[in-house]
Amino acid sequence: QVQLVESGGGLVQAGGSLRLSCAASGSTFSYYAMGWFRQAPGKEREFVADITRSGDGTYYADSVKGRFTISRDNAKNTVYLQMNSLKPEDTAVYYCAAYPPHTSWYQGRAGGVNYWGKGTQVTVSS
Repeated sequence: QVQLVESGGGLVQAGGSLRLSCAASGSTFSYYAMGWFRQAPGKEREFVADITRSGDGTYYADSVKGRFTISRDNAKNTVYLQMNSLKPEDTAVYYCAAYPPHTSWYQGRAGGVNYWGKGTQVTVSS
């Protein structure tokens, strides 16, 4: 099992930046590929980005590619999402997710994961 706690959300002007953090505990962090998802009011939860267990590979949704960067520090049991050039359409609750070992990328990106954080609100004003 792993417990996940997100932080770093808040209110920011369009064009600004935020960095989200997700701190993990309860298991060996490096066993898990990690992802970020988001859910806007009235919409379904959607995939944002994920990263391999070692941090040597990343993947992004087209909507955030070139603006967001996912990274991890296994020594600190933490995964990050650096968000630059924020747009009002980025407004959502952002969730950290841990993919169980051997979960396929397809399953993980579709939300087929065992562990979720409770989310942190990001609001981008115009």
